Amino acid sequence: MTAGSPARAARSRPRRELALLLLLGAAGAGLAVLATRQGWARVETAAPRPLPASVTTVTGQALVPAAGALALAALAGLAAILATRRALRRIAAVLVAALGAGLALAVGAGISAADVLAAAAAGAPGNPGAAAGSGVGSTTAGSGGPAGPAGSPVSGLSGHVVFVSFPWRPIAFAGALAVVAAGVLAAWRAQRLPVMSSRFDPPSRPAGAEAAEPAVPAGGRGYQGDSAAMWESLSRGEDPTGPE
Repeated sequence: MTAGSPARAARSRPRRELALLLLLGAAGAGLAVLATRQGWARVETAAPRPLPASVTTVTGQALVPAAGALALAALAGLAAILATRRALRRIAAVLVAALGAGLALAVGAGISAADVLAAAAAGAPGNPGAAAGSGVGSTTAGSGGPAGPAGSPVSGLSGHVVFVSFPWRPIAFAGALAVVAAGVLAAWRAQRLPVMSSRFDPPSRPAGAEAAEPAVPAGGRGYQGDSAAMWESLSRGEDPTGPE
């Protein structure tokens, strides 16, 4: 092992820490978005023969509309953590942690059968019973909620709400916790995490140094420092390099 290996490893450790931290938050937000796009409940409506029974799938996004927006905002906050430094980085990290906490509260809140029926009705504007159903049906509890009475999504027909949120709802909650962890870790390690490379920043001018002006040739006009004056002289037919 060379003498520079320990120093090189010490310099690369903060970079790996930042990469893992951002990957944790991005994976958590991505899992939350993916999980909310899946079906969390079904509304099964029995119809008299010969009409077929209908099954309406309600996604987590329809039940928790704020979840997707919070997850996307958390992704933007992770980009801000990468682009900022010092105090601004800590503020961005705290914001990411707060967004993750809000996402966890949103996906972890209780969802009733009435919420499912309302979301199903909102997703089917052409349904004649979307605004209000006159029938009352039973609720079949799956892996996600208790049973109870619920109004039918179609007027006069018996509807059953079946919760099928497992495993998507726990996955969304785990993703939210990952976003919280990424924000907390970034706020804690804000001063030690590396910042973006400054290789594309304009070079700094030494203190007291003045911009070098091109020398004016003897006997010539001093247009080298003023390109506008040179073009004006050319438009008048004058030679800007000739003697005055």
